[in-house]
Amino acid sequence: MRFVLCLLLIFATPVRADDRTEVDVELFLAVDVSRSMQPFELEIQRRGYANALRSREVQNALARGMLGRIAITYVEWAGAGNQRVIVPWTLIQNQSDADNIAAQITAHFDEGLRRTSISSAIDFATTSIELNDFNGLRRVIDISGDGPNNMGTPVTEARDRTVAQGITINGLPLMTHGADAFARWSIPDLDAYYTSCVIGGPGAFVLPVTDWAEFEDAVRRKLVLEIAGRPARLYRAQADAPYDCMIGERIWERNRDIFALP
Repeated sequence: MRFVLCLLLIFATPVRADDRTEVDVELFLAVDVSRSMQPFELEIQRRGYANALRSREVQNALARGMLGRIAITYVEWAGAGNQRVIVPWTLIQNQSDADNIAAQITAHFDEGLRRTSISSAIDFATTSIELNDFNGLRRVIDISGDGPNNMGTPVTEARDRTVAQGITINGLPLMTHGADAFARWSIPDLDAYYTSCVIGGPGAFVLPVTDWAEFEDAVRRKLVLEIAGRPARLYRAQADAPYDCMIGERIWERNRDIFALP
């Protein structure tokens, strides 16, 4: 009798996954706001994401999904433990939903934060995905950044932990510094770094931005690919040649006494 009662209790206990809203994709937008980003660049990023979400291309991709809805969150990040949730997990299933999220993104503009910890951003995103109220057919972290990891655990460790949970990480490397003062904190082949050290999982890809004038178009294209779930023929998830994935930490140690801002 006790055995039967235990079985009844087990089957009567609600399972958290069943209570979650099913969506085509859970999309975590992780946006770099380290101090190497100028105020006008921070504004370009927010407006770029807002306009991309409102675009017809993104809405068409959303409508073509199996369920016709996605869950999205917009979070700004910098150093280890520095994450700022601008838009909490929200359901998008029509133009009105997208417009509301876009309005939240551009409601105000905050200052940048110190350092660059891609690994901390990935870990934060992974935990957020695991604990949200949605159950996605796919789970994706979309991470932008203008430099390599220079704080926290090695980025490859965070990537591997996340990919092992079935989550895909895509990258938007911002290669826009040129010869400015913050270029010393970045690397000229940031796209290769993202390809070798940051992204991973099924269909993972990198879409570099080399000019801020290209940013909105790049974000729109990236969102369409992520929502539609189509493989992007941009970069492979693993590069052929070995890459020093600790290069950001080495740059920080070399420059920290000169100008310790990013």
